[in-house]
Amino acid sequence: MSVQERKQREQADRERLIVATARELAEQQGWGAVTTRRLAERIEYSQPVLYSHFRGKREIIGAVALEGAAEMAAALRAAASAMDSPRARVTALGQAYLDFAARSPAVYDAMFQLDGGLTFANEDTPEPLKDAFAALLEGLGEVAGDGVHPALFTEVFWASLHGLATLTRAGRLPPGDAERRLELLVERLAMV
Repeated sequence: MSVQERKQREQADRERLIVATARELAEQQGWGAVTTRRLAERIEYSQPVLYSHFRGKREIIGAVALEGAAEMAAALRAAASAMDSPRARVTALGQAYLDFAARSPAVYDAMFQLDGGLTFANEDTPEPLKDAFAALLEGLGEVAGDGVHPALFTEVFWASLHGLATLTRAGRLPPGDAERRLELLVERLAMV
């Protein structure tokens, strides 16, 4: 291994460590607890080293969001592939989405609530974000209904799931009806 390759590997390892540490701290204490000073202390590198990888917290949030999007895409595809009927696939997609949001709230916030400097719905959208949407589209396209563009249907279904996830987490929806809400969403929106 050349010196250049070793340095690149070490740099990639440090970046993964920074992102993993930020994610862990955010999941434990919220994004307000994630500062460059605390991250530098936890990873045992100086703040200048941290800044040599990321320009600040915003870029770190963006990196966590991209990692989360890749994880969400994998979870959505796994859930959908395990089902044999369109209705079961749509329900499984919805449940996998809601489970991800509940299991990883700080990552979910990085993806959809916080400014990580990422763009959505245009050419500049990073591939992991496009792939997470594609994972939803793959499972929902067949149930969009006649005359409805599958991508538009997916946007509406996604927005509905996001609303359920956000309102549930904020304690604005009674927890006892979570399963019925998803059933109602599938029943009313998906043409299965």
